[in-house]
Amino acid sequence: MTRRASWYLAGAVLVAALLLAACAGHAWATPADLYHALMGDDSMRSRLLLQWRLPRVLAAALVGALLGLSGAVFQGVFRNPLAEPYLLGASGGAALGATVALLVPLGLPQSLLLPALAFAGAWGATVLVLGVSRVAGALDAAGMLLAGVAIAAVLGALRSFLMLALSDETMSLQVVMSWVLGGIQTPTWPGLGLLALLCLACLAATDRIARGLDLLGLGNVAAQGFGLDVARFTPLAVMVGSLVVAVAVAYGGLVAFVGLAAPHIARWMVGPMHRALLPASALAGAIVVTVADAIARSALPPAEIPLGLVTAVAGGPFFIVLLARRLRS
Repeated sequence: MTRRASWYLAGAVLVAALLLAACAGHAWATPADLYHALMGDDSMRSRLLLQWRLPRVLAAALVGALLGLSGAVFQGVFRNPLAEPYLLGASGGAALGATVALLVPLGLPQSLLLPALAFAGAWGATVLVLGVSRVAGALDAAGMLLAGVAIAAVLGALRSFLMLALSDETMSLQVVMSWVLGGIQTPTWPGLGLLALLCLACLAATDRIARGLDLLGLGNVAAQGFGLDVARFTPLAVMVGSLVVAVAVAYGGLVAFVGLAAPHIARWMVGPMHRALLPASALAGAIVVTVADAIARSALPPAEIPLGLVTAVAGGPFFIVLLARRLRS
């Protein structure tokens, strides 16, 4: 299959996934119901579809795109196909920052605090993993993964402590738990527009570092030979990846393994060059999270399964297969 055909096929799959997800839910809708809602039908069913389900479906696709994008960036920076924001602690750091923003009264608007602290947490956790790996002299794949798992465990413990110590009748644990287990927050249409703009900004930012990621894959010496300042580029790329993760966590909480799986799917589509790999990873991530969110909303009605549990159940075996193949090679 040619690369152009792969793009067309992936686009068609995304459209089908969006249509399926818009129909899925506690009460299933038909494509005709969606058509009537989009044409301005004023019935209660149409208004629910237009004001609740469609924004939720589109938000899930955008969060998935951000997770796929961040996974491709981290795998490029660490030159490790097993790197993933969740495993490397970046998602855990962002969730810790979001927990502080939700539970600690700092006197600033939560709409500003939450994304700012989520970014600080994601960036700080990733830098910490790099630092621990460097101090331990274990900058290979296994060393960074072990450091990431350890840092993620510590951050998870800190998050749990904050939840137990700071929650009371005025601070709802339900809100924080929704971040921990992963779940798309249904946005308003203006809120969805803001998320779409942030997603476009993240795509533009990652496109600027695509060539550097390609050169980094050749090794530090070769990359410097081609004019890349590795010492400056690596923290810059980590910061860009952390920013993307922070936006995803701010809207979707902790959603595991999408950042791991999406870049692998994208490589099958377009190959390893990051100029094409980054948007393809975003496309694959959008498809994965859209389908997973549809399952989360419709598998056990009227209850809703946390999105992070769905992706963890599907992504865990995927990670084990990848790890086994890498260890054998």
